[in-house]
Amino acid sequence: MEINSITEKKNVEVNDGTYHTILCVGAKSIHFKKELTDHQYLCIHFDDLEQAASLLRNALREGGFLPEAIIMDVDLEAAQLNKFLTFLNRSALLRDLPLFLFVYQLNQKDLEKFSNIKLIDDIYTSTSNAKEIVERIGFLKKFKKKIKQTSAESSVKVIEDDFKFDINQFFKRLVDIVVSGVLILLLLPFFIIIALAIAIESRGPIIYSSKRAGKGFKVFKFYKFRSMYVDADSMIKKLSHLNQYKSDDPNETHFFKISNDPRVTKVGAFLRNTSIDELPQLFNILIGDMSLVGNRPLPLYEANSITTDVYSKRFLAPAGLTGLWQVSKRGKKDMSTEERLDLDITYAEKWSFMSDFGIMLKTPKALIQKDNV
Repeated sequence: MEINSITEKKNVEVNDGTYHTILCVGAKSIHFKKELTDHQYLCIHFDDLEQAASLLRNALREGGFLPEAIIMDVDLEAAQLNKFLTFLNRSALLRDLPLFLFVYQLNQKDLEKFSNIKLIDDIYTSTSNAKEIVERIGFLKKFKKKIKQTSAESSVKVIEDDFKFDINQFFKRLVDIVVSGVLILLLLPFFIIIALAIAIESRGPIIYSSKRAGKGFKVFKFYKFRSMYVDADSMIKKLSHLNQYKSDDPNETHFFKISNDPRVTKVGAFLRNTSIDELPQLFNILIGDMSLVGNRPLPLYEANSITTDVYSKRFLAPAGLTGLWQVSKRGKKDMSTEERLDLDITYAEKWSFMSDFGIMLKTPKALIQKDNV
């Protein structure tokens, strides 16, 4: 098969089967080649980014089709990588392609270096699998299509509606900055007391941070007071049978939360039940990762499971400290996955500055949970 032929057909016929194509760049990028083939994806491989850019440039010039996604090797030369990313960013079509980085074994240095590069949608390692990549491609294609549709719909609104939308955004951000800044200053002595209580009871950092997905699936570092023992995340699989969102259907989207979680410390239980553990997120709000009101930013393993076109709508809303589901049913054992996602989608579709104000007024009453979840 001629490589250039992928610019002429949408799919590639291989052994009487229809295969989608993925552009793989760099020696290690073909790590998942065999597995991807089993999922009807064919790796078109180039050793360097210039060859890959040439193929994409020809596809754009000739009106040919583009690959479903791009996987790049982390070991590619830095200057060439930056040049390639700039090339992708210049084209709306290329910017929308799911872009993944392959790292044989992820370390903190690589994570910090690449997780904040805007165009890179995800990082995979040798312990990942092709099914994850295929599901992620499906999600990103639907999500980016939804973003485009939303942008197109907004662009044809009358001037009055556009002005109203801008005012909502402006006041939302203004309130976020003022309120979070004032609260941080006022609560500093309280933060010190909490830090001492956490340190006295158990070893480990005072602040717990993890990668979360917010608006537009933007990944950021999310802060909380540590309420669990160290290495609590490693126990999730062991405790999965206790998950209150557990479903008999292994393919159903679900969150992870258990009642009377054994990973939680005594101080942590108090912090969680009073929502004091959430206070460090005021710094996330101040720097713009989150808003005071919005849909909760999700751990990546939860966010990656929400791949349907309907559920992905919840990522069109800002990430928030409090939100519609928190003031509706927060802390209750009987909340289902569907109920929580429906509330998230409702907020994403209907939020306004005034509705945010209403949610903030209801939040104090919701701060004290009824159940230890």
